[in-house]
Amino acid sequence: MKNIVLAWVMLMGCVIPWAPLHAENKLGLPLPIGPVILMVSGDISVTNVGDEAQFDLAMLGAMPFHGFETGTPWTETSGYYSGPLLRNLLEMLDAKGEQVYVKALNDYEATLPIADLYNYDVLLAIRRGGELMPIREFGPLWVLYPFDDHAELLGETFRFRSVWQVMHIHVH
Repeated sequence: MKNIVLAWVMLMGCVIPWAPLHAENKLGLPLPIGPVILMVSGDISVTNVGDEAQFDLAMLGAMPFHGFETGTPWTETSGYYSGPLLRNLLEMLDAKGEQVYVKALNDYEATLPIADLYNYDVLLAIRRGGELMPIREFGPLWVLYPFDDHAELLGETFRFRSVWQVMHIHVH
């Protein structure tokens, strides 16, 4: 009997680490277990907390990452930024709408046409140079256009749409 109990304990030690890190709600979107860093609301079909989709860093980090090297009007040097494409996040939530309203921690806000997300690879950047971006360095999330890849993005319109310290996205 002692060997059976020992074998069971060892088996559980092997199984438990493979358990999911996030519990799923009835719609299949994981519930955040860490601090919520992004809330998405509005015309979305997939939610996990009331009528919102809330994300912690691990949830966003589990999405497919894309990246590009670009300079920005706010940084002295170019950098390699990576994170999920904003269009992929909205597709995952089955978003329906023509615009997204993005709000930052400092209450800065901008409205982006969803068409931008398909015309350009707009990131919800989480990392710069492979490192997480702290709040004081435009993080934890930055809606970032690939400025160096398209000359038309260097104008004022697109600069105003690049929101850093993102905390809330509303689809309408």
